[in-house]
Amino acid sequence: MNALILGGGGREHALAWAVSRSANLDRLLVAPGNAGTDRIAENVSIPMAKPGELLSFCRNEDVALVLIGPEAPLVDGLADALRGSGVAVFGPGAEGARLEGSKVYAKEFLRAEGIPTARGATVRSMAEVEAALERTGERVAVKADGLAAGKGVVMAENRDEAIEAARDALERDAFGAAGHAVLLEEWLEGEEVSLIALVDGEEVRPLVPSQDHKRAFDGDTGPNTGGMGAYAPFPRLTGAELDDAVASCLQPVAAGFARRGVDYRGVLYAGLMMTPEGLRVLEYNVRFGDPETQVVLPLFDGDLLAAFEACARGELAGAPEFRLRPGAALTIVAASGGYPGDYSTGAEITGLSGEDDQGDTLVFHAGTKRLDDGTIITSGGRVLSVTGLGSDIETARGAALGRLSEIRFDGMFHRNDIGRRGLQANTRQEETV
Repeated sequence: MNALILGGGGREHALAWAVSRSANLDRLLVAPGNAGTDRIAENVSIPMAKPGELLSFCRNEDVALVLIGPEAPLVDGLADALRGSGVAVFGPGAEGARLEGSKVYAKEFLRAEGIPTARGATVRSMAEVEAALERTGERVAVKADGLAAGKGVVMAENRDEAIEAARDALERDAFGAAGHAVLLEEWLEGEEVSLIALVDGEEVRPLVPSQDHKRAFDGDTGPNTGGMGAYAPFPRLTGAELDDAVASCLQPVAAGFARRGVDYRGVLYAGLMMTPEGLRVLEYNVRFGDPETQVVLPLFDGDLLAAFEACARGELAGAPEFRLRPGAALTIVAASGGYPGDYSTGAEITGLSGEDDQGDTLVFHAGTKRLDDGTIITSGGRVLSVTGLGSDIETARGAALGRLSEIRFDGMFHRNDIGRRGLQANTRQEETV
């Protein structure tokens, strides 16, 4: 089988690594890819915004399966265009992708399906903000309705911060059309967890739960980022608790789309908060998370290409049950100085000799570029994700830090405490046994 992965970040390198291990793969193409994907696949230049050109490419290259990595082309309906022309696509159509493309739509969907979530109110003018804060409380998450490249959420500690964040979106046009409506949600306290599943119709197949780290610096300080690291499994969501999470937060979405006549095929990602009152859904994404993908996929025991293809063709219900590897995975992001604000690119990266996959460690490229002479340079804010594997979180963390210590580029920084909450949770569990 020939497969094409769309995207060029760490998530897409992880997808390419997983797919490349399948015995059913003949040829793997990635568009546009990066300096890591070109070691295991063919990087190609195809504009995702031009479905006609993409379709012609798939036909000319005999591509049997397309995996869409980023959210924007899904929201724009790329999966519909390809699927409607007979190409098998792993990724939902535009109607299903509204779950991520519109925070307002997602909140209405959650309410309609009885899915546990935070109190919220939608506002479209500053005149509506005051009344909304009376309903939600003054400590809120202020969320731009549409896609904002991961920057459309502000956690406001008080009324003044909430009003200022709403004004940025509604009057100062900080997020363009994405901020013409704003969702205000009550601030939830607890532990965040990411739960990712493959969904095909009403069939839901969960993968291992993980925990992301959004803040830039150790101790969960600094600005929010796209993610500075992650680990799996999340020790507080296992067994019956995991089954309950799937039943209350994932299965109702699949059932709700089925009732609406939406043929959802692809990833369903639930960002959850474990509160004292129980699980609450923070958000849904319709694609793999980054950097969660870099820890979730290495813990899958089986042929992921076959699983993706079955999902894309509407045959997931007949696929073998998913199996997970024992042990843990932990990834640490190496970022460019200044990220998530302004940063420079073009710095040479050293320490990447040898295979990216070294058994107990994996290096996934994100913001990298290979020059004609073979030199690899930085080309983005999040540059690399270094994943360690081990029997437990602590062993995986040690492996990741060890590999990361070999890598250098000007301005490089990373967190040293990824997985800390997981280690603390394990300690608490051992103390109660």
